[in-house]
Amino acid sequence: MNAKPFVKWAGGKGQLMGELGKRLPSEILQDGVIPRYVEPFVGGGAMFFHLQGRYEIRESYLSDNNADLILTYEVIKKDAQRLIDELLEIESFHLQKSEDERKENYYRIREAYNSQKIDHQTMSQEWIERAAYFIFLNKTCFNGLYRLNSKGLFNVPFGRYKNPTICDGKNLKAVQDYLKDTNLFQGDFTDSKEYINEESFVYLDPPYRPLNHTSHFTNYSKEGFNDDSQKKLANFFKETDEKGAKLMLSNSDPKNQDEGDKFFDELYSDFNLERIPAKRNINRDASRRGKINELIVRNYH
Repeated sequence: MNAKPFVKWAGGKGQLMGELGKRLPSEILQDGVIPRYVEPFVGGGAMFFHLQGRYEIRESYLSDNNADLILTYEVIKKDAQRLIDELLEIESFHLQKSEDERKENYYRIREAYNSQKIDHQTMSQEWIERAAYFIFLNKTCFNGLYRLNSKGLFNVPFGRYKNPTICDGKNLKAVQDYLKDTNLFQGDFTDSKEYINEESFVYLDPPYRPLNHTSHFTNYSKEGFNDDSQKKLANFFKETDEKGAKLMLSNSDPKNQDEGDKFFDELYSDFNLERIPAKRNINRDASRRGKINELIVRNYH
């Protein structure tokens, strides 16, 4: 079974994978081998799962600044069955309730999640419970968002779903198989620099620059990800290019809202920047969901 993302993630790349896949480095497309794969904003992992199912990845380094996301990847890698057992119990308890009772249960678990004190360094039973809460909240919150407030507390409201799949045991087992030889670590994207060499293919999928001032989907960690972060990432892209690695980066296109906004055109003026049509689903106003352009930046043709 081919693994797929086990969480919903804002900006997830599932529906862009065909376009991204066509733009892989030519040697990967020809040889079917990726000597070293590095993904510093792994998120839902759509690109990694796509590549792992189609190519021979000899080494892989996946990271993210979201500590609980990486903890959940680690739990799946090391003990998927215990996580599945925990999720099945949560799912059974939740789905037998009325909608009002589900809402009450959601906020109870959100409160438990926010009050937990976790040692992110040592695998424990608390890791299993935390990963289960993380997946439960993702599957039952509004639009599958992950958002933290300035205090680092998860604050997404309850989402009304008729029959959410909280535990997809078969997929979690497939994910475990894909992660078997993968190196996972939590940290800023710059922390991945030491793993990047001239044999690396690096995919960068940062929190998207908001398309307007009312968008707040960059708060995957309490620090957020602002324009200064985007400029820091562009510098990282240039430094990594000098190492001889092959690089691909995705982001939102500000020209969707303002034709005169050249923020990314200027940041990546030395590289191959393309605009491709995509479908953006995360918007409070359903009428504003639909086709827009997204950016793909590469340091190769």
